[in-house]
Amino acid sequence: MLKRFIGVVLVAAAMPVWAAEEVINLPAPEIQGGMPLMETIATRRTTREFSAKPIELQDLSNILYAAWGVSHDGKRTIPTARNLQKMNVYAVVNDGIWRYDGAANNLHRVGEAKDIMSALAKQDFVQEAPLTLIFTGVPDERHYMAMHAGSAYQNVGLYCASRGLNNVVRGLVDYEGIARILGLKGEEVIITQTIGWPYM
Repeated sequence: MLKRFIGVVLVAAAMPVWAAEEVINLPAPEIQGGMPLMETIATRRTTREFSAKPIELQDLSNILYAAWGVSHDGKRTIPTARNLQKMNVYAVVNDGIWRYDGAANNLHRVGEAKDIMSALAKQDFVQEAPLTLIFTGVPDERHYMAMHAGSAYQNVGLYCASRGLNNVVRGLVDYEGIARILGLKGEEVIITQTIGWPYM
């Protein structure tokens, strides 16, 4: 209980001053450096323990770029079958729900984090973690959207391994509840991924 209280106090003290904004321009993603690829693959783990330390904007930009950024000629950082880019990535962070625009490298507020937690946090550790990504997409008979989300969360998992962040891909959520809160039309929730720093 004391550790949780201290964590909440530290988060409040370190919170970036952008919680009241409607659109957040992210810093340019860092596309050089990091751990060598094969070492990163060997290091990647699923971990369900997170401190309350916040994710800073640079790391958030890097994570979202890895998941669904635009790298060249309008192409995404992941392969998409038939170049179908019918996916969205939402970030639940900093007391808000934000939709990522990879082309503009910014975030658009779509709601309040407290409104989605009951649907999102079926496991207690999710409430401690500073960031959860929600992958949504347009259903199709070939299940392309699921493949695209898999490529995205794998990229994020590798970034987390390189950066020293914990992460877990999660399907234990209220899919319909999340879709309703996000106001999805013609899209479905595919999967979620929770991210945060380990306890030091």
